[in-house]
Amino acid sequence: MTLVELTRDLAAIPSHEDATAAGDFLEDWLRTETDAAVTRDEAGNVIARTGTGAETLALVGHHDVVEPAASQVANADSNAAGAGHGTGEYVVEERDGRLYGRGTADMKGALAAALLAFREADPAGELVFASFVGEEVGGVGARYAIDEGFAPDYAVVGEGSTNYSGPDVTDVAVAHKGRRGSTITARGTAAHASEADAGENAIYRATAAVDRVRDLAVPAVDVAGETLEGRLTVTEIEGGSAMNVVPARCTVTVDERTVPGERAALERVADLEGVEWAVDQDLPPMRCEDRAFADAVRAAADAAQAGEPELVTKPHATDAGWLAEAGTECVIYGPSEPGEAHTDDESVSIDVLERCRETYRQVAEQWPGE
Repeated sequence: MTLVELTRDLAAIPSHEDATAAGDFLEDWLRTETDAAVTRDEAGNVIARTGTGAETLALVGHHDVVEPAASQVANADSNAAGAGHGTGEYVVEERDGRLYGRGTADMKGALAAALLAFREADPAGELVFASFVGEEVGGVGARYAIDEGFAPDYAVVGEGSTNYSGPDVTDVAVAHKGRRGSTITARGTAAHASEADAGENAIYRATAAVDRVRDLAVPAVDVAGETLEGRLTVTEIEGGSAMNVVPARCTVTVDERTVPGERAALERVADLEGVEWAVDQDLPPMRCEDRAFADAVRAAADAAQAGEPELVTKPHATDAGWLAEAGTECVIYGPSEPGEAHTDDESVSIDVLERCRETYRQVAEQWPGE
């Protein structure tokens, strides 16, 4: 089976609502094509191990995807209320040197490249293939695996790192931002608007909290010659019940892009009267602290392509954040390009898939070194 065939077969399996069938495919392929020890945990993660050594290198990805557009599903029902409602598998098409379809870029193409590299490599130490579920909904599978003891020393996570430093270059990402989503709740006292002084306006309290958010300093760190900057953005506000009623409650949501190290002091909004702050989601950032590992992956990447890969940073949170938080040294290296993931015309370059396959194989055979 070629890399294109493997990618097509894997990407065609629906896995936006239930990733079980995609996990079945991965598990069956590994048991048939390799002599590795293969496990499937209760969350649905597929993990395979081969080779021996004191240190472990993992090739990591995920087999869940976001909901497809109607055009990305075979036999889709055009009368359905939402996109992607159909009875068939996902449509995967090859044209102009690319594979088009939901999940080709994010990230079943990288999974296929990792599968073949895992099968072909003569690993320098213990080599692990791991495909998680639930990455698209906050790292459910990665967190479960970590809680159950998944703890490789090093990991190459196959999320997108192509065309970051320049065209037709697959770079090595050594850091990425995290995401913390939170809700500010302002409470007041309802009153008729004709007697507004009899109440406490929750919207006024909420806007005071918004002003405080705008005044907060946002941390930044220097990584790989770049400045990775955090960001705070108020994204939603909701309050009030009627035009003539002083509102008793108002909520504000905040999207925060975090960087390794300090966080913005959002908890300070709770110092305001009648204001509460709660974290709804906290996806950790990632930074590789082992320069030798990052350089080894870059050397393998350099040998696999004509361009000159660089150490770069990514703006998006990935499962590498959970692994790094648990103590694994991570880098990101994968075929997806900026702007490809989650789109209605998602696609991946076949040449870059082959590049990733060769890079993964070389890293597995050279790291950890003696």
